[in-house]
Amino acid sequence: MSTTGNASKNVLNSDVEIKGNLKFAGELTFEGKLDGEIQTDGTLHLGDGAVINGNINATNVVVRGKINGNIIAKEKIDIKAKTELFGDIRSARLAIEEGVTFVGKTEVNPNKVSPTAPPPRPNEAPRIPEPSKMVGR
Repeated sequence: MSTTGNASKNVLNSDVEIKGNLKFAGELTFEGKLDGEIQTDGTLHLGDGAVINGNINATNVVVRGKINGNIIAKEKIDIKAKTELFGDIRSARLAIEEGVTFVGKTEVNPNKVSPTAPPPRPNEAPRIPEPSKMVGR
């Protein structure tokens, strides 16, 4: 199969209901209802009528509709106005428009450093002199 460099663009309209996991390549606009996970190395566009109950893992996500689950994006999460999002989000870049309902935690890491524990701090706690060595007493 030869490719011309154009990523595939797919649409699942509002009359689509899926119970299970969704995996795709390229670009997908999803307007329906899904109970399950979404996995892609491409771009996911959720429409205003989208209802997602599950986690999303993608390269880029444009979020609209109602989502109950966590979103992880390698590059960017763009949350549009009127979105209802209940879950944690993690991405290299994040944009949130006014009018979003969001309940969860965010982790934005523009340097794409692995989200691990922070680097150890040097032991530089202030030293308090012993009472017997205090001057002036």
